[in-house]
Amino acid sequence: MMKRALVIGGNGTLGKAVVAKLQEYSVEVITASRQSGDYQVDMTSTESITSLFETVTNIDYVIVAAGQTHYAKLEELTPENNMISVQGKLLGQVNIVLIGQHYINDKGSFTLVSGIIQDHPILKGASSAMVNGAIDSFAKAAAYELPRGIRLNSVSPNLFVESAEKYKGVFIGFNPVPVERVANTFIQSALGIETAQNFKIY
Repeated sequence: MMKRALVIGGNGTLGKAVVAKLQEYSVEVITASRQSGDYQVDMTSTESITSLFETVTNIDYVIVAAGQTHYAKLEELTPENNMISVQGKLLGQVNIVLIGQHYINDKGSFTLVSGIIQDHPILKGASSAMVNGAIDSFAKAAAYELPRGIRLNSVSPNLFVESAEKYKGVFIGFNPVPVERVANTFIQSALGIETAQNFKIY
């Protein structure tokens, strides 16, 4: 029977690459995002996440390639706009696991996305760096408690080659990686056997 993957953020640069790789492995792909994809989901809403899992059934792999964060100089970062990162990227992904664990198939997997600036900071990136580190910590700890043989990993990508020109003034001196390489790591996480791993593609 063909395996099924739910890719949240499947229409972005990373998401499209992950979808293409999954299809190479004969995995049926369902995409979801805030405004596009096969289904719509608001990662800041537990009701929306629950509705997605109620609607899209028989899922073996859940992959997140999305999450909104707020970039601002620390002197301009307020508790309110810091919550954009907390709710949009951190709690959004955590809640996908907390809710999705009750719907995903036995021996399925969750793969979350963090990012390089938790280890290599950039200007205005403190809020994003904070949630990236928290995502990796959550994945590493929560993986050991998931039921039914379900696995959980996170992937922390570098700047993509495909985005390097646009963001070179922000990611100063970084060595970008091809998005295909990052997508391959998502496949390793989702379809492989490892759990409680933080894959860093730097």
